[in-house]
Amino acid sequence: MRNGPGRVRPPLGRVLLVAVPFAWLAAFFLFPFLIVLKLSLSETALAQPPFLPIVEWVEEAGDLYLAIRLRVQNYLTLLSDGLYLAAFTSSLRIAATATLLALLVAFPVALGMARCRAEIRPFLLLAVMLPFWTSFLIRVYAWMGILKDDGLFNALLLGLGLIAEPLVLLDTETAVLIGIVYSYLPFMILPIFANLEKHDPSLLEAAVDLGCRPWKAFWRITVPLARPGIWAGCFLVFIPAVGEFVVPDLLGGADTLMIGRTLWLEFFTNRDWPLASAVAILMLLVLVVPIVLFQRQQALERLR
Repeated sequence: MRNGPGRVRPPLGRVLLVAVPFAWLAAFFLFPFLIVLKLSLSETALAQPPFLPIVEWVEEAGDLYLAIRLRVQNYLTLLSDGLYLAAFTSSLRIAATATLLALLVAFPVALGMARCRAEIRPFLLLAVMLPFWTSFLIRVYAWMGILKDDGLFNALLLGLGLIAEPLVLLDTETAVLIGIVYSYLPFMILPIFANLEKHDPSLLEAAVDLGCRPWKAFWRITVPLARPGIWAGCFLVFIPAVGEFVVPDLLGGADTLMIGRTLWLEFFTNRDWPLASAVAILMLLVLVVPIVLFQRQQALERLR
């Protein structure tokens, strides 16, 4: 369909195909992001809602002015206060450790699923996705019953005679790692499995026929080919783990410092919505900017 001399207007279906995802992102990402950004540049007030508007009309000497007040002190507070810096670094460290542990557990599981018989794979996939049929909160509460001093895990170790007194597991960083790995493990298994399932087994057979040992063939062929699935799984685990609130609040106790819990305290306990919004914006930038740069680098490498 032509639109003027020498121009062809794309079909309506193609325009809608592109417009719908952009409209979805605008409605559920861009618009909420702009609201939080506006809150982060406002000033705290003892009112309802607990912040001052950044744009308002002001009358002076009979004249009406449009006043815009942008408060950047919230961001300066985040960069100067050691509490928020410690919460950010602790969240990144815990999330990275949990992602690595999830990868170490998920890769053998995904590899076994990819190499088993085709008729068994649907049942294994169902077993991986089965925890999603239960509430996330209930599953975390179940880990509280398992890890507490008189819980199932300590009772098992005491019954086997492996320990003389209960281990302190609940309200520790170890419990937080266990909870995060358990909660997000399917997000690591499924992308890796989807990648490994497409591998041609003849590549490994050819490598073995040429004298390559199985473990070397695994590192030189399977792992490089599985790299896209590994990166996808790591992103799916790392990103939500950084801002996790429920797991550290229920399993970590008061000593576990993570940015998601700090953000919740600022919103609902201190009622400092502008500062909490600044925390959310900074956390988003810390996560999104490196991922965008990484994807751009990956795209450039594919073009070479």
